[in-house]
Amino acid sequence: MEGRRVRRFGRWRSNQTLLPVRVNRLSNAVSCWYCDCKSSILNEPLFRFGRRYSRFLKAWFSMGVGFGLAVLFAVTMILLYEIVQILCLYYGNTQMSNVMSKYLFGFSSMISGLTISLADIGYLCMSSFISVSVHELGHALAAASEGIQMEYIAVFLAVLFPGALLAFNHELLQALSKVSALRIYCAGIWHNAVLCAVCAWALFLQPFILYAFYIHDEGPMVLEVSPTSPLAGHLSPGDVIISLDDFRINNALEWSQIIDVLTEHSYQTFQNNSLLENSMKSSSGKGYCIPYSLVEEGKHVSLEGNRTCPDELSAFITIPCSDQAMVDDDNLEVNHQRDGGVFHCFYDKDVLKLEKCGDGWGRLHSNRSSCFCSKEATCFLPLLSTGVAWVEITYSSSSLPQCLHLGRTHVIEDNNSKENPCVKTSVFVGDAISIKHSVLLTSYQPRWSAKFGAHFPYVLERLLMFTFHVSMTLALLNSLPVYFLDGEAISEVVSHYFRIVSPRRRRTILQYFLFGGTVASIIMFGCIMSSFMF
Repeated sequence: MEGRRVRRFGRWRSNQTLLPVRVNRLSNAVSCWYCDCKSSILNEPLFRFGRRYSRFLKAWFSMGVGFGLAVLFAVTMILLYEIVQILCLYYGNTQMSNVMSKYLFGFSSMISGLTISLADIGYLCMSSFISVSVHELGHALAAASEGIQMEYIAVFLAVLFPGALLAFNHELLQALSKVSALRIYCAGIWHNAVLCAVCAWALFLQPFILYAFYIHDEGPMVLEVSPTSPLAGHLSPGDVIISLDDFRINNALEWSQIIDVLTEHSYQTFQNNSLLENSMKSSSGKGYCIPYSLVEEGKHVSLEGNRTCPDELSAFITIPCSDQAMVDDDNLEVNHQRDGGVFHCFYDKDVLKLEKCGDGWGRLHSNRSSCFCSKEATCFLPLLSTGVAWVEITYSSSSLPQCLHLGRTHVIEDNNSKENPCVKTSVFVGDAISIKHSVLLTSYQPRWSAKFGAHFPYVLERLLMFTFHVSMTLALLNSLPVYFLDGEAISEVVSHYFRIVSPRRRRTILQYFLFGGTVASIIMFGCIMSSFMF
């Protein structure tokens, strides 16, 4: 007789002898909304392993019972809190929903912007396969330790939602004690939690594990540059980022954080301020000491007329060089009048070679001026509009053979970087956030000059991160008091401990509990998805 995975419990018969079940024939189900593929090839190996180490596995899954019950209680309270918010008892505040979705799924930014790449889809599929396999393996081993062999494992597609399940004989499940049943039903959640812990420890120890082959946190290395990236003509795979606006960049996370800060500063303008004042705030006080000889040769453009520089030139304007705040409105007005209401146009390549001035280089949070230049030069700031950032990127190029021979760490630590042919500087003018996602970086550099294996740490890190989030999501979802999930079976077993209530009333309360949990979960996840889409 073909068995199925059942969540129901009848009369307890713990004195019955449990025997392995043999299934000679399996038929796959196919319909307009559901299809599955069944297999029993792992039945015997898992059952033998479970019976051989039965004592150890029972102790192991007993710890999972306590964890599963705690998670069931926690997610029920969170679910109740979310529904209270959705029902406008707190004026529609859905902040908790956003926080929960962020840490539950870990893909909020990708889903909301619909920018998930093909590589991310591959990581998602692999991590889902690993997480589901570990989940179902927990159920199978827990059942085998109790003397029950699974009948088959099935991979199914219900409407558009994939999943997997294990099938057990209904009569054998009924014969189990309540504690044994809890060990089986909590095993999947417990294994997913353990997998999360393993992934977290692997991510933490990854720099030490790969230490013999890779350098970590000594400058992010470029793996790929999008063809549409504004840096496509400058950066290439193998280059190592040294700094952004004189901020030393040690890893890929710092790259993202600095770009976020630069983007925030580029939008710090005020409604009543002039173009000049807003430009000063957008540039964050990053200037260059431009010699007077170059100023005389440069092109002068009136602020009252055409506000753009021709060809490949960029607009600059002088600032007061004193021990005062650089964005002081009085100083701006005086300097603007002194300069005759014009700004100057220079080539970026000529400006990048000059000394820096201003309080924005490596000191975005400083309020003091340090714009001192020599007597033969004056401090100029790039003239920027709202949302436009001036970002100076210093990197070690891998295009020259001598750079690979010297090694990346030697290049980065060289004090005479301006005289080093391996160190190059480029400037980006525009929305800084556009360069954040168009360049793929890794915090690991191979200890050898060859590019073989350069992607391995990044791939491993991404796979561990996706597996952590997917496994955590699977554990939390199965803990919800929802029909057809592990939370239903756990809740049903727990209800038998409330013997002060009659069996009929227990069943009624259980049905109300599961129905309410199912409806509340649908509403909550609907709100989460709508917040991503809109």
